[in-house]
Amino acid sequence: MLERLPHVLSPVDLPVAELYAARLDGELFPVGGAFSPVDEIEQPALRAAAVHAEVSGRLIAEQLSAAWVWGAVDTPPVRHQFCVATASRVSHSPARWMTLREVIINEDEISDLGGFLVTTPDRTVIDLVRFSESFGAIERAIIRRLAGGGVSLEAAAETVRRRRNLPSKRRALARLASVLPTAELPEAE
Repeated sequence: MLERLPHVLSPVDLPVAELYAARLDGELFPVGGAFSPVDEIEQPALRAAAVHAEVSGRLIAEQLSAAWVWGAVDTPPVRHQFCVATASRVSHSPARWMTLREVIINEDEISDLGGFLVTTPDRTVIDLVRFSESFGAIERAIIRRLAGGGVSLEAAAETVRRRRNLPSKRRALARLASVLPTAELPEAE
């Protein structure tokens, strides 16, 4: 009986030379920094597995990494972005290819995709408008693509407005308004 390959392979599973050889042979295709058998369909669960290929399963992919998982970005970020709930007690020193933050996050803001945690599209929008260093055409396009997947920007703005003592609240609301300038977005309190 033949064993099936895992959905995602990384240097943790096989040496890098073998992964690239299998890619050249047409057996694997790249998914972010990992590889997947050619009979897999690239979808959010597969991209989530690729993001988590070399990290603890308790880390939550967020911001641009989450946007890539949800299909709002065509290529993964150079540095993957992860967060962990402040109460999680995860001891993990981030590698050079990732960032890690402790955040306050509700369970309903986390999606479990086959055992891999990712911020929901709604939470991803809120994090991007709050924490992106720059917010130009590229960032607005990412937000629009997430909104095209069912995220309500008006609901995201209402969520931001309702949260008390939220850092970067005004900037987040202004950025949301810049994505949909015709929308009636609530003012910050």
